[in-house]
Amino acid sequence: MNVVPLSAVTGRDLGTSNSRRLRLEDRIPATVYGMGSDPSTVTVERSDLRRALSTPAGTNALIELKFDGTAQYTLVKEIQRHPVRRDPIHIDFLRIDPETPMELTIPIIMTGEAKNVTSNGGMVEQQVQSLKVSVRPDAIPNEFYVDISDLEIDGSITVGDVVLPEGCTTETDTATPVVVGLLTRAAMVATRSEGGEAGDEAPAGDAADA
Repeated sequence: MNVVPLSAVTGRDLGTSNSRRLRLEDRIPATVYGMGSDPSTVTVERSDLRRALSTPAGTNALIELKFDGTAQYTLVKEIQRHPVRRDPIHIDFLRIDPETPMELTIPIIMTGEAKNVTSNGGMVEQQVQSLKVSVRPDAIPNEFYVDISDLEIDGSITVGDVVLPEGCTTETDTATPVVVGLLTRAAMVATRSEGGEAGDEAPAGDAADA
């Protein structure tokens, strides 16, 4: 199980002015809730939070939040950010059972190069950027990868082609296109022009034969 440890401190005063003061001290107000327990108000150090969320799992990291002599498994449920600076100003942590599946959204990353598409005047379009799955928190994948090396123009890679790890499932229709190979507008125009020229030459040939 890949767990990210994070320490928190309880006993913070509530209110906008107190929260502002904490953020000036590089401490981020947070709330921990879920699993049938009362919510806990805590603070985490800004640098510790940044480190916890900078792993390859990002905000899907399974966090072992330690406070008041206890350790609780949590996931980041919501991050409130400053409207201009985009700094975190409040965090909601959701208590979870690491062995109970839950729904998460995992990004999809393209790998390889679709040479059969680009060399024929086409382009690759990723139509699905992430996939909603049900997975145990102790088995959350960081990303899903799709190899586009064999993609052709008018071809596609569907949800059914995405390899899911054991214990990870999705209710998304397996026929949903994730990546498609498309002919660019310029290539379509060029193809039509070539077809038109060929069509114009045919009557001339008929006249010559006559």
